Amino acid sequence: MQIDWITVAAQIANFLVLVWLLQRFLYQPITRAMTRREKEIESRLAEAKEARQTAEEEAEALRARQADLDAEKGRILDSAKQEAQSLRERLEADLRDDMETRRETWRNHLEDERESFAKILQRSAGHQVIAITGHMLQEYARSDLDGGIASGFLERLENLDQDRCNKLADAAARSDGTARILCSVPLQPGARGKMTRALHKVLKTDIDVQYEHDADLILGVRLMIGEQTLEWSVARHLKRLESTLDEVIDSAGPTRGAATDTAGR
Repeated sequence: MQIDWITVAAQIANFLVLVWLLQRFLYQPITRAMTRREKEIESRLAEAKEARQTAEEEAEALRARQADLDAEKGRILDSAKQEAQSLRERLEADLRDDMETRRETWRNHLEDERESFAKILQRSAGHQVIAITGHMLQEYARSDLDGGIASGFLERLENLDQDRCNKLADAAARSDGTARILCSVPLQPGARGKMTRALHKVLKTDIDVQYEHDADLILGVRLMIGEQTLEWSVARHLKRLESTLDEVIDSAGPTRGAATDTAGR
């Protein structure tokens, strides 16, 4: 069989041209496309890996943050419990102190009320005794005592100091010329005469004397010349006794200590 080398050569040339054409227009574009695709895939894989790493880091940070929040939550709860317990204890202590203060205030109030009531009773009893004494003296003064009262007036008038005598004389000179003598019992003319003469002697003037009856004086006599007044009477001493009694009762110290000691015994 005879080989046609020209045909073979043409076929080889056609094959080579076909290979070149395939490589130029098919294989190289496909290769470049595959290369680009591989690069894109590698880039995406790298991005995905980086995103996954970032996500893992963020997740780790979130877990650490959650752990910190849990720890902070625990500390806050513990602190809140301690503060609540401290506040409760403080409020209970304040409540106990307030109750004790109120109790002490109430006890003091009761003691003050008791002392006030005791003072009222003491004052009332003392004034009642003084009133009864005055009433008894008034009853006693209804008897014939004008001579004794006149004698007492004369004695006290003679014993007046010079300064008081001068004041009475000045008052007599400035007055309308009348002296008033009030007595707890009606005076007899003889007793009035003695008292008038004694007054003229002390004042060194013949001033008119007007006598009046005043039962409230209680065994006493009151001399009134202008703005000057002299009084010697049991009523005056009883009033002074009432004032002294009130001062003694008001100035009396608290009896709580004694009451407490008595209650303790």
